[in-house]
Amino acid sequence: MPEDLFPIDWTALHFLRPQLLWLLAPALLITVLGIASIRQEVKWKFIIAPHLRPYMIQKGSESKKMLMYFLLLIGIVCGITGLSGPAWKKVEVPGQQLETPAVVLLDMSESMLSDDIQPNRLERAKFKLNDFISQDPRARMALVGYAGTAHTIVPLTHDYEIIRSHLDGLTPSIMPEPGNNFTEALQVADSVMSVTTAPGTVVVLTDDTGEELLPQIQQYLQNSDNRVMVLPFRPNANLLETSGMDKLDVYQLTLDKSDVEHMAGVISKNLEFTESPEEKKDEWQDAGWILVIPFAVVFLLWFQRGWVLLCLLVVFSSCNQIETFQDLWYTRDYQGQKLSDQGQYQQAAETYNDPLRQGVAFYKAGNYRQAAEAFGRDTTAIAAYNKGLAFAQLGDLRAAQIAFNQAVEMDPDLKQAADNREKINQIIQGQDQVNLDDAEEQSDDDANGQAQNVQNKDMEDLGGGGQEATKEDMQKQRKEETVSTDIRKGKELDELPDDVSASIQQNSSKILMQKVDDDPSLFLKRKFEYQLKKRRGGIKNE
Repeated sequence: MPEDLFPIDWTALHFLRPQLLWLLAPALLITVLGIASIRQEVKWKFIIAPHLRPYMIQKGSESKKMLMYFLLLIGIVCGITGLSGPAWKKVEVPGQQLETPAVVLLDMSESMLSDDIQPNRLERAKFKLNDFISQDPRARMALVGYAGTAHTIVPLTHDYEIIRSHLDGLTPSIMPEPGNNFTEALQVADSVMSVTTAPGTVVVLTDDTGEELLPQIQQYLQNSDNRVMVLPFRPNANLLETSGMDKLDVYQLTLDKSDVEHMAGVISKNLEFTESPEEKKDEWQDAGWILVIPFAVVFLLWFQRGWVLLCLLVVFSSCNQIETFQDLWYTRDYQGQKLSDQGQYQQAAETYNDPLRQGVAFYKAGNYRQAAEAFGRDTTAIAAYNKGLAFAQLGDLRAAQIAFNQAVEMDPDLKQAADNREKINQIIQGQDQVNLDDAEEQSDDDANGQAQNVQNKDMEDLGGGGQEATKEDMQKQRKEETVSTDIRKGKELDELPDDVSASIQQNSSKILMQKVDDDPSLFLKRKFEYQLKKRRGGIKNE
């Protein structure tokens, strides 16, 4: 009889996600805490006078609580066991359904700046890419730019607005090397689409329709299941010969959207791909859904008055690190990041647990002393580098020098720290030389009898002349402090600078920390240069 109700092969029973069974430990802990709270209530109820107990304690409440905790444990055990994926038999399943991706290869060589197509070929290609996105091909799309080298601008994504946001800053000037390396662009496209086994579509926007392009595409299609679409941007271009190449489509550039509309339609039509449809394989059947029934029955009882509140009190009493309501749902670092995104840097710094993030928030709030202290609690090279920036903002160049030295010792490849150290060393050497010259000049003045004691008439200096500052003087704005080296603080930063030298004004090597350029095209240029150095072995992988 039991075998008919529960036809389980106990010898083959196993769990598809056995790591989730560890959740049974906190479930048992919650039950023990609940039973312990009931026992504590039993102890203190004897303090109440016997004739008042019937009015203070409801009859049968203890048994209800015990029942509640017992059912709670059963419900949690059923839920966790179901999530763990119990399985004991196999079933045949067809091939896996996959979504085909699309990668756009944008030619960013110098020839794309020709204005034979107005405003120029590259801008027209951006317009067409915008129109192509508006047609919603529905596939995950990536954007790759190529010239002498090829680089991923946007990886595969369903959010096409991310691709739109990158188009304005795309110019040949951001590419590390000139040229037209179409072969490398195809290799990058394959690398981007390697996250899935489904064949994808490579959309090529280029002005290269010469004889060299066709052999490269032919060789690529011989070793790939992907489809290639080419949209040429050259007037009166001789289109590629596509005969005998089923997976190559070449389109004529049109003034309307009909060209990109047809391309998007082809991608949408072939969006789904079934992997190995003729092959069927046996997979273990997840039988966890069976435990949904007892799980639902148990937790339906929570609709009884008072049960939910009692369970929440038990759970909250076991959480000894909760200070605010937000702590129940978000980590302190996540809360701090939300405050930082809103520009509330001081509140974010007081919320963060991570000292590195806390230091950055203090830095943005202008509290450089607290930023340096926070960075000091982190042992990484980046933290030492940031601490040097904070000391530089405070004008403490000696401490900044020490911090940059620590950063270089911990990470010799951290070029920004090394450059900043050299810049700080030059400034300190200049300061020492000025102080030495001043001392020599003072000695000469004393020897010639030209130095005289002058009565202190500065109302701000109360240490030498004995004058008292009046209320009117105290209300005046205090003068800016200057030193013999003429070093001053710059304006407050929006972001931490890459290095001190990038934050020094070109007309003066003694003014520290100016605004950082946030041009997205500059970011892409630096990113591509870094990737190129890494490919060629100029940067070691950590």
